[in-house]
Amino acid sequence: MARPVHRAAAALAAAALVAATLGACSAASGSGAGASPVSTTTVDLPASYRFAPTAIAVHSGATVTWTNSDHFTHSVQFLDGGLPSEPLLMEPGQSATFTFASAGTFRYQCHFHPQNMQGTVTVTP
Repeated sequence: MARPVHRAAAALAAAALVAATLGACSAASGSGAGASPVSTTTVDLPASYRFAPTAIAVHSGATVTWTNSDHFTHSVQFLDGGLPSEPLLMEPGQSATFTFASAGTFRYQCHFHPQNMQGTVTVTP
């Protein structure tokens, strides 16, 4: 009789582990919505299909550098008007830069992996 109880406990433990893993992966690859912006001009693209940090804050006139540390090509594609319409492409090991001339919050994504890689730049005067 103890055998079904062990199976049920093992199944529950496995389900909890899967749920915890999925939750951690979701948080790590999230869009940054609601994330507090980090004051920095550098964004890394680590080997995990994400921008780190996902939300940054800079002053007007600052140049932001994105560095692709992943093994795949990524991009920065701005989603708001007034910025470059063509994605800034980065092969593995390459960087891309952009200087923000005006204040605002600018959303971007990797146009190859938009479901996982999204970020924001908040520019203050």
